[in-house]
Amino acid sequence: MRHHVRPARSSDLAPAAGVLAEAFAEHAWTRWVLPADGYAERLEEMQRLYLTHALAHGLVLVDEQVRAVAAFLPPDAPEPAAPIRQRLAELYGSRLTALAELALPDAPAGSWALETVGVRPAHQGTGLGTAVTSEGLSMIDERGEAVALRTSDERNVRLYERLGFTIVATTEIPDGPIVYSMVRAAVPR
Repeated sequence: MRHHVRPARSSDLAPAAGVLAEAFAEHAWTRWVLPADGYAERLEEMQRLYLTHALAHGLVLVDEQVRAVAAFLPPDAPEPAAPIRQRLAELYGSRLTALAELALPDAPAGSWALETVGVRPAHQGTGLGTAVTSEGLSMIDERGEAVALRTSDERNVRLYERLGFTIVATTEIPDGPIVYSMVRAAVPR
């Protein structure tokens, strides 16, 4: 089945954040990084803040019914604005120190970041995640630039490998998830 993928609009941010909140509700990374108190609300607000930043400075793609979303940031994307960083720190709460102390490998210089991909659980396995990700990768391929990502879900590793990514590092977080750092080399133009 062919899925229609399009660039997200600002009106898509709330439903797209909802998609990501549902998709990551039991994800090892978000369970590790966000406090349990108010977890669902923290998760959805965190996703909305990151998507807002990605829409302003990168590329956010959704399917027509906003059941899937992928967000990419270019290598020259700025850090989120100070008010967003402050709110994120509040959302991370007691986990902020652990997150700040975390040492993950840097992405290769000049590479885009595939920041997130999520599909509503009822639609997972239908190719929507591949569709939104592939569309973004095609757009970046036109620029001849590499793409890096991190995932803590081993099932996602296989998806990303099918899309041309390779694991470049595996980081075991004490009392946390394993994080796979992956890179997809630039496609020659």
